[in-house]
Amino acid sequence: MRALYSKSDTTRTGRSERHGLRSFVILIGCLGVMWVGCLVKGQGQESQVSEYKIKAAFVLNFARFAEWPPASFAAEDSPLTIGVFGKNPFGGDLEEVMRNKTISDRAVVTKEIKSLAEATNCQVLFISSSEKKRLAEIFERLQSASVLTVADMDGFTEAGGMINIVREGTKFRFQINNDAAKKANLKLSSKLLSLALPSSH
Repeated sequence: MRALYSKSDTTRTGRSERHGLRSFVILIGCLGVMWVGCLVKGQGQESQVSEYKIKAAFVLNFARFAEWPPASFAAEDSPLTIGVFGKNPFGGDLEEVMRNKTISDRAVVTKEIKSLAEATNCQVLFISSSEKKRLAEIFERLQSASVLTVADMDGFTEAGGMINIVREGTKFRFQINNDAAKKANLKLSSKLLSLALPSSH
């Protein structure tokens, strides 16, 4: 799945997007079972997938279905950076899920963000619930940056965040504030938008 498009890649991108969408739908289908019951097999044994490994997979797929303006990257071969601001809830899961992944031929890297100034250097920023009281300050600082903001906290999209991972019954789903994404000059795939829950922002 390619997140950044060139005119010469239209046909290949269309096929890739369809494949990526099917993969994402399968992922969401897996989440039809509460995360505590979702098992994967490895080395002959079954093991439980952690909540935040699943959420890391969501974050990866959000990035695959987003398009950034060229100015968001220092160079054509610059990596796509996924940052975590605040107390990191992923442990090593985010780095594990992103390891060796690429999006539009860019390596995907992860980084713990220590300051708002540093946050503007990310393409995707996961905002920890530890920073909920600072959301207004964070969004104000990111106003001029094309940063896809993601979280898993109540009221995130209503406060101005772009994508919020939520639990709906026994499933993980997500809400999207597409107006916020557009203001940041980000384009989210219509297919991604079609999978989102309604948001009351």
